[in-house]
Amino acid sequence: MCITCGCSDTAKATLTNLDSGESVPVDAHPHDGHSHSHDHNHPHTHEHHDHEHNHDHHHEHTHDTAHAHASMHSKTISLEADILAKNNLLAERNRGWFEGRNILALNLVSSPGAGKTTLLERTLTDLKDGLPISVVEGDQETVNDAQRIKATGCKVVQINTGTGCHLEADMLARGLKELNPPMDSIVMIENVGNLVCPALFDLGEHCKVAILSVTEGEDKPTKYPHMFRAADIMILNKTDLLPYISFDVDSCIAHAKSVNSDIKIFQLSATNGDGLQDWYDWLNKQLHSSSSQAVINE
Repeated sequence: MCITCGCSDTAKATLTNLDSGESVPVDAHPHDGHSHSHDHNHPHTHEHHDHEHNHDHHHEHTHDTAHAHASMHSKTISLEADILAKNNLLAERNRGWFEGRNILALNLVSSPGAGKTTLLERTLTDLKDGLPISVVEGDQETVNDAQRIKATGCKVVQINTGTGCHLEADMLARGLKELNPPMDSIVMIENVGNLVCPALFDLGEHCKVAILSVTEGEDKPTKYPHMFRAADIMILNKTDLLPYISFDVDSCIAHAKSVNSDIKIFQLSATNGDGLQDWYDWLNKQLHSSSSQAVINE
């Protein structure tokens, strides 16, 4: 898993087909054995030296420690860049696969509890007779959300990342092989609830859709600027709660625009349906556009 966020290298990712109930392991980094990180776990010892000159040893140890730290830092940066580069290569393959089948792929990202799954349920229920939509669900554990999606009649696969905090391009590729979405359709990718690392990992999607709940605070876009800068769409969800909480919509939009002046914003409630038609119209237009991959900002 990624070294930038504390994900464990021993994370056990699995892919579950909700139709068959079969679960198989997903190797998140088949290209990365991590053996090269072991070099700096073998510090040089000086037990064979006569330590009569303690001050000399002290200076040498300080120098060696600083050198080892610099070396570790350099290797860490190199490993991070290597992982992201390989992920981006796989993401480009996914992107070409989507474009070849005229599939509009959307990467839904948010904090936990912002309403991604509820929005998906409502969208699938309302559009199932008009738009072909498939779903890739991402969570650390359980198939709970995938079961909710399956109940709408939509085809879905679940990817559990174990200790991982985000989906990666190779995970998605495995999920798509199992999902087998039809041509001229939409694939909704519900990422793990996290506004940090999913901003770094391209999956090959056409765009990221950042979902923000009115219960989270107006300044969330400036607290997590990398995500809102990477997103083309921001959905301000749970607007039905506005009469009952202190939340300044204009301030939130201003924060979002301050980090991404081109971001397109929908205000809606997945619960009572307010504002959903604009979201649905956008989905229809993107799917049926001859250049749907050239998202978004009209």
